[in-house]
Amino acid sequence: MTKVNVYVTLRESVVDPQGIATKDALNTLGFDEVENVRIGKMIQLNIAGDQHEIESRVTEMCDKLLVNKVIENYHFEIEEAAGK
Repeated sequence: MTKVNVYVTLRESVVDPQGIATKDALNTLGFDEVENVRIGKMIQLNIAGDQHEIESRVTEMCDKLLVNKVIENYHFEIEEAAGK
């Protein structure tokens, strides 16, 4: 079993209202050094298969379901197989 973390963020050209609200709240709390916040999501998958097959399948999963490619970007990291 291999663990895959998929990181999804809004494209830079897309306004991130949650990020704006978080930045404003941080600034209000005195964290004036924060200039920009972008909020995203992380999806964890446990997948069986070999490295090359997993990369291909995760890309397919992202393109077909996990990511809205019109407004979101993604990348993923494949961790060592569990138990090895």
